[in-house]
Amino acid sequence: MVKKAAEFDFEKALGELEALVEKMEQGELSLEESLRQFERGIALTRACQKALTEAEQKVQILMQNAGTAALKPFTSADGPED
Repeated sequence: MVKKAAEFDFEKALGELEALVEKMEQGELSLEESLRQFERGIALTRACQKALTEAEQKVQILMQNAGTAALKPFTSADGPED
């Protein structure tokens, strides 16, 4: 399972995703294992995309407040992470 945003390690997730792709490209996995790896890859991709989107929005907020350099908390469309 993918961790919550506060615990999410983007670089670790990206590394895991790269390893998954390499393993799947070798073509030595069973159909069932390929499907499990594919599902994990999709989950990692979504989590990475969410992290990138949130980082981009934080940068935009900072750019809008360039004179004050204050970081405002961003509330994602999914709501607050508990």
